[in-house]
Amino acid sequence: MLSTTGVDTALTSVELPVFTPATVFTAANLDQWMAIALVVVAGLYLYGVHKLRARGDRWPIGRTLAFVPGGLGVIALATLSGVGTYDDTLFSAHMVQHMMLSMVAPILMALGAPVTLALRTLPARSRKALLAFLHSRYFRLISHPLIAFVFFIATPYALYLSGWYPATLTNTLLHEFTHVHFLVVGSLFFWPLIGLDPLPGRWPYPARALMMIISMPLHAVLGVIIMQMAGRIATSYYEGLNLSWVSPAMDQQVGGGLLWASGDLISLLMLAAFVTQWIRSDERTAARIDRQLDRTSGEDNALDAYNARLARLAERRP
Repeated sequence: MLSTTGVDTALTSVELPVFTPATVFTAANLDQWMAIALVVVAGLYLYGVHKLRARGDRWPIGRTLAFVPGGLGVIALATLSGVGTYDDTLFSAHMVQHMMLSMVAPILMALGAPVTLALRTLPARSRKALLAFLHSRYFRLISHPLIAFVFFIATPYALYLSGWYPATLTNTLLHEFTHVHFLVVGSLFFWPLIGLDPLPGRWPYPARALMMIISMPLHAVLGVIIMQMAGRIATSYYEGLNLSWVSPAMDQQVGGGLLWASGDLISLLMLAAFVTQWIRSDERTAARIDRQLDRTSGEDNALDAYNARLARLAERRP
């Protein structure tokens, strides 16, 4: 990420090398607050897993893989690798970062069930405070599926069709806030839909499926709008970089295409995970009903046997 505090700084900045796949690794920058935050969160999660196993409880390895190398790894790739270094140099690199932070990382972290892990490992007082927050009016409001849906869909439209995105290119604090905003909004949207944690007010599966289907084409529509815009986004900023190896107009076309294509692809993968959860939920429900029926049948059989025994005893009486 270029260190810029204004357009004038961007105009005089030294040209960065051509972005290539190798740049993702060679241009990594670990000297950021996000690196410390990710290490702390990963450490807390792994400590919770260790604490569970130390007392003999089981924690699925798939959840750990989804959260730590999955979700946190995607955040690291989006912010600490070359993608993060070029996120205010190439619109296309920013768009890749956007999709990773707002969709891929929240989905993987939701499948890691961190709230469940916290509730099973925190001390009683901390667990009580977490439960109080989860059931508070504030959390119920911001995590309501309709509210989360509006924020999730409105955020990219507001970002790219207003002055918000150009402002992030020249304001480091706003730039970092936008990264956090992507993560929070994505988490609020995906956690109630496909997350494994016991969140309050969760909708039934048919309603959640409808919400996913409605959201799928809306990112693609924005991608097409960006590709067909008569003007360019943050024109003066990108032209001021004077990069000889990329055309800002073409880069915007690539960025819009990435939003259009990857949004649909990620949505389909998310829908596949959701359908799998739905099927497993139905299977668990069916198995529970079968067990109840078996118990009821067993009780009925015992009652019939008891009644038959009484009848035989009655027949033997003189």
